[in-house]
Amino acid sequence: MKIYPHLWFESQAEEAMEFYMSVFKDSKVLGSTDLPDPELSVVRFELSGLPVAALNAHSHAPYNEAFSFLVETEDQAETDYYWDALRAGGGEEKPCGWLTDKFGVYWQVTPKALLQMLADPDRDKAGRVLQVMYKMKKIIIADLERAYRG
Repeated sequence: MKIYPHLWFESQAEEAMEFYMSVFKDSKVLGSTDLPDPELSVVRFELSGLPVAALNAHSHAPYNEAFSFLVETEDQAETDYYWDALRAGGGEEKPCGWLTDKFGVYWQVTPKALLQMLADPDRDKAGRVLQVMYKMKKIIIADLERAYRG
């Protein structure tokens, strides 16, 4: 058994797959299927070890924040890279490290350091970090660290 996140596109499944594979370098195509209806097709690919399926369905089904991909980054350079790469071509910044890509899919670009600071048992430190994060779009680790130190 396998579980795949499954993305629905009007007609851009292949374009989205190519875009995501250009962002996540350790990716690969797993396959494609043309269905009996000529307007329907499915592509499968892997992003950093995560299998994903994408459907061309020729009808609009909008994405929302209820489902997103979380990209946990190691440092500011990696955060900047994924933030900029995923927004390329028409994506939009959202609050607190969230964005939508040019297809409307939601992503969270989240530094590991943020997750560690928010999990600190010292609730004052974690609370200061949370308040600073609320004011951000792209996460800036140095600003979080200043808040963490007080």
